[in-house]
Formats: sequence, structure tokens, C-alpha cells
Amino acid sequence: MEESIRKADILIEALPYLRAFRGKIIVAKYGGSAIGHPTAMREILQDVIFLSTVGIRPVLVHGGGPMITRTLSETGQGTRFIDGMRVTDARTIRVVHRALARVNRRLVAQVTRLGGRAEGLLPPREVVVAAPHPRAEDLGFVGSVSAIHTAPIRLAFLRHAIPVISPVGVGDDGRLYNINADDVAAEVAASLRAEKFVLLTNVRGILRHTADVASLLSTVSVKEAKRLIERGIVQSGMIPKVNACVQALRRGVKKTHIIDAMIPHALLLEIFTARGIGTEIVAY
Repeated sequence: MEESIRKADILIEALPYLRAFRGKIIVAKYGGSAIGHPTAMREILQDVIFLSTVGIRPVLVHGGGPMITRTLSETGQGTRFIDGMRVTDARTIRVVHRALARVNRRLVAQVTRLGGRAEGLLPPREVVVAAPHPRAEDLGFVGSVSAIHTAPIRLAFLRHAIPVISPVGVGDDGRLYNINADDVAAEVAASLRAEKFVLLTNVRGILRHTADVASLLSTVSVKEAKRLIERGIVQSGMIPKVNACVQALRRGVKKTHIIDAMIPHALLLEIFTARGIGTEIVAY
């Protein structure tokens, strides 16, 4: 009986958030090591299906760096990075697209197995419009986001499906470009005027002291986030994630979040509880 009452209390706690976010768009970026973890994937996708079922409009943008590296290795190709960006020649971009298409299909299939409905949005369906990266001479077919075509995403909503978006973009020249998935997700969130933008990572959020979970910062303003980067508290791979959140906020997204995808049902805990479990970055 006590367990049942506890579950009812949890639902009551979530009720104001269910009301507030019904009909709103939440964009989540999911990638990295968590994609290769079956339990974490199942729980994240269950969370996304729950959001869709209660009338919220989730969008899932995925990465797949480990899958790309593994596929390149299997084909006898090495991987070279410049400032954290994968050098992508004409042969590599085909492998990248193929690897990310496999990730996309896997996510869509898993949503279906869990009782939800999803639609994969990846080339040749044009959602992400790409421009060559400013350092294209060194990086090859690495791109930046030029525009997001939102019509295919909104059509998926009308069919009560969860859009699952690959970060491969198509340029005006018809070529494929490899784009950072955090940047794609931020642009998708901005173009859709999303209520929330959530980065599902392999860290708890922004920590004031490295590796000390107790020093987690639950809420950070854009101004504070910049200061944390300048002071070296936010560093390495967390910098582009924080910058993606800042960019989304500047483009009209209400709130952004960085959370640990390995925490069971992390997405629901962050959205439907007062305290949350990660770091919320806000404009003010």
C-alpha cells in the first residue's frame, strides 16, 4: 500500500508540469556512449514515448560517434580529428551517413517495440540544410547548419509520431555533410521554438569541482555559464554542449538542460520534478 501511495504522490508532483508542457515541443539530443548501453537506451526511449503519450511533442536528435569510429575501423579507415572535429573526406562521409542511418533505424525500431511510434528523418529527406564548415579545406565534408526545414518534423507530429533526426545535412550542392549533433539539436530546438532543449550526456551536468557530484550546479544563467568557461570550470567536451545550450536560448528556446542519460528515466526526472537531476541553463 505504501508503495502505491508513493507512486500516486509522484504523479501528483508531475501534474503541474504535465499541464504546463502539454502541446509544447521538447528537443532532446541523445548520443555517445549511452546509445551503446541497452538499458539506458530503453529507459530514455520509454521517457520519450511517455512524453508523446501525455500530449507533449518530443523530438529526438541523435549522434553516433562511437558507431562511426567502429564502422570506419571495420572498413580499414582510420579516424583523424582536428580540434575535436572528425576529418571527413568523400569516402568517410558515406561511412558516416551509413553508420548514422543504422543508429536512426535502431532507435525507430526500438520505439516501435516499446509501443510508441517514431519516424526517422535523415537524407534524402531534407531536414538539416548544411553549409561547408569555415575550415572545410582542412576538415573536408564537415558542415554547419544553414537552416532547418521544420515541415517534415511537424508532419510527424500530425501523425502522432516521434521525429528521430540524424545530424547529417545536405548542402545546396547536394552533397552530404557531417555536422556536430549538439549543434543540429540546438538549431532544431530554435527553429521549432521549443519549450525545452535537453542534452543527454554521460556526465551529471556542470560540476563546480571535477568528479564531485555533490558540487553539481542545478541552475546556471548564460552569464554564469560564460564565466565558468573562462575560469576553466567548464572545459573540454562540456564547452560545446554549454555553447549549444546558450545558442538555443539566444534563439528563443525557453530553458535548456544537461543531464546524465545513464540515470534511470533521467528525462522524466529532469522535466517532471521540482529539483531535477542535472544542470538547467537559463537566459537570465
